[in-house]
Amino acid sequence: MSLNEGSAESKRELPNKSLLLAACAACIGGTFQYGYNVSVINAPTVYVQTFINQTWRERYQTEISENILTLLWSTIVSVFTLGGLIGATVGGTLSIKLGRKGTLLTNNIFALAAALLLGLSYPTGFFELLIIGRLLTGINAGIGICVQPLYLGEIAPTAFRGVMGMGTSVFITGGILTGQVIGLKELLGGEEYWPILLSTTCIPAILQLLVLPWFPESPRYLLIDKGDEEGCKIALKQLHGTDGCNGEHEDIEKERNNLASFQARKPWELFTDRSVRWQLLTIIMLNIAQQMNGINAIYFYADYVFKQSGIPEDKIPYVTVGTGACECITALTCGMLIESLGRKVLITGGYTLMSICCILFTLTLTFQDASPVVPYMSMACISGFILSFGLGPGGVTNILTTELFTQTARPAAYMISGSVNWLSFFFIGLVFPFIVIRLQHYCFLVFLAVCSSVAIYIILVVPETKNKTFLEIQSEFQSSNNRKACSVEGAGATLLSSST
Repeated sequence: MSLNEGSAESKRELPNKSLLLAACAACIGGTFQYGYNVSVINAPTVYVQTFINQTWRERYQTEISENILTLLWSTIVSVFTLGGLIGATVGGTLSIKLGRKGTLLTNNIFALAAALLLGLSYPTGFFELLIIGRLLTGINAGIGICVQPLYLGEIAPTAFRGVMGMGTSVFITGGILTGQVIGLKELLGGEEYWPILLSTTCIPAILQLLVLPWFPESPRYLLIDKGDEEGCKIALKQLHGTDGCNGEHEDIEKERNNLASFQARKPWELFTDRSVRWQLLTIIMLNIAQQMNGINAIYFYADYVFKQSGIPEDKIPYVTVGTGACECITALTCGMLIESLGRKVLITGGYTLMSICCILFTLTLTFQDASPVVPYMSMACISGFILSFGLGPGGVTNILTTELFTQTARPAAYMISGSVNWLSFFFIGLVFPFIVIRLQHYCFLVFLAVCSSVAIYIILVVPETKNKTFLEIQSEFQSSNNRKACSVEGAGATLLSSST
């Protein structure tokens, strides 16, 4: 091999710089907002409750009852999930009408409006603005987490689809970590700064509005949905470079020809289509499991374990930041491994390790007082569980939603998966405290059943999608469906002949 050939080969091993920048521009106003708004609300809890109490007293000349205060605070926190569900249900439709990039840019209106309302709540004395603001941040997050992975999956070449798709997980964990850091008392976590802290959701929105317009719309959307041949070629050249765009253009052309007689699907149409039955069941199961696998329980128990380990209460927020950094690093590691190990190995391995951690964590919590060493073993289980989640389920779930469907079905699939994810998020938030009260630390046996069941399902049903085109993945599922149908018909025929 000549020197020039070697250098050309090494260039092909790395994504185009423009492609990486486009991904970052999409993510900063997309899933970063989701992670940031999930974590940033924790720091000002006491200050917001004090503000509600003072406002109530000034308005009605009476002290607010504990029950009403708790109800108002829980509404401010949980209305985010309602907004997310609304965003997920409209995100797919908007991505068809406005395009993937157009929807992401338009979505920033919700973030900017939310930042304004959240910032004005304290000076105006209206705590109701916090509820409306959190609802709008939820809508922004719901649309972002639906449309941004769609955009990343469609702009990426086949060889880098996994790495690009990991941008979703990396920026979610980056958003969570940033929210934890900004919420420290040394920065904006002080009592006088909480309105500014909550209104900082405008910063990612402004950054995206400044940067994303410089990058093109999804080439697949341009060619398959809009029939814009020239626009598709220009987009591919900018994103993949002159050398890498021809193969991708041929791939998109094949998909367009295959889908020539099909229009964009509605979510309810996927439920009646037997050809995508297993793909649909897979993404529904994975999105339910992503919320109900115990990751929320781990964070719930983290403070208790940290206290038992002898960490001073005022230092626990810094340790929590450490767990956020741990998850962020794991997401980056998953991004580096996904194209070499594949999706199936990572997500199956992640759920298997989480199952093992559930068993160990149950044991260490049961014998927490048996030895001074046990609380530190519990801390190790927390770290192991978070690492396992970030290594597989946290990153690969969204990538599979992109890869298991073709262009006409993908937006509808994201609407379904997003709705299931947000409903599961709301359900676990509602039911989890009761599970803990009834089962205490044995609640992790429930999460053990979830993690192990999903791992077995993936091994048996989901094919490896690494380095395969969307049409090849669809064909593999259809072949699997045909084999299952034939086996069922064969069994029926055998039963019929034996009975006659």
